[in-house]
Amino acid sequence: MPDDDAAARDAAEEESAFSHPHVAPDVTAAYGDHPDQVIDFYAPRTDEALVPLVVVLHGGAWRAPYDRGHITPFADYLARRGFAVANVEYRRGAALPAQGGSAPVAGRWPDTFDDVAAALDALPALVREAVPRADLRRTVLTGHSAGGHLALWAAARHVLPADAAWRTSGAAPLRGVVALAPIADFAMAEKLDVCGNAALQLLGGEEKFSDRQRYADPALLLPTGIATTLVQGRTDVIVPQAVAESYAEAAAKAGEVVGLTLLEDVGHFPLIDPAADACAVVAEEIAQLAW
Repeated sequence: MPDDDAAARDAAEEESAFSHPHVAPDVTAAYGDHPDQVIDFYAPRTDEALVPLVVVLHGGAWRAPYDRGHITPFADYLARRGFAVANVEYRRGAALPAQGGSAPVAGRWPDTFDDVAAALDALPALVREAVPRADLRRTVLTGHSAGGHLALWAAARHVLPADAAWRTSGAAPLRGVVALAPIADFAMAEKLDVCGNAALQLLGGEEKFSDRQRYADPALLLPTGIATTLVQGRTDVIVPQAVAESYAEAAAKAGEVVGLTLLEDVGHFPLIDPAADACAVVAEEIAQLAW
């Protein structure tokens, strides 16, 4: 449990990040029939003919109350920095609390993964229609917290087990991944009880966890061969630094170098808060891969 000072700092950071009005997209397109199977597109606020595309996957522990709305200020921030932005929605857990708990269930198996895979597969055609100035050859995938997990997972579909329905025949055509305070290593996340055992719930509970982990845990899907950077606040009490470090160590053991940018005196939410200096660092990390 965080101490009182850390908890107060986290609460203040969360309040700041969630204080911004939601920003309506320029275009919304569906990639499926379910109401959550949609992508919001933000056109770049520049006059350049072609600009990189940033695909955003929101966090919220894969739980129903946290939809893409809370990350729209961040999407707009990136658009104002000259990127085309695709803000992906996906099916999350049921609104009912998990058994024996007070929080809603985290994620749906396999629906959450079905949606992210379908969204990424549909993206090229949707982008050409919604944001013609987006250069698909310069696509960067980013996500925050649980969305950081999904970004890492989506970039690793080509190394999924052979019997995985989501496996692709080759690596996604990405410039790279920038994962923000990601739930990147499920074993470490469960050890630290990240987000109230959210990863355990995502995979269907204790009986299913060990069988499904190899299909879903980014730390087990390495190396990817895709440039990857993790951005992590050192004072994050929601997804602690140890989770990112554990993923980076797993990557190194697999022969892959993963960047790990650690920000002093930064917690969980400043990474997606346009009012925070940390958000500018995130935008620069994306730019380094995209441009």
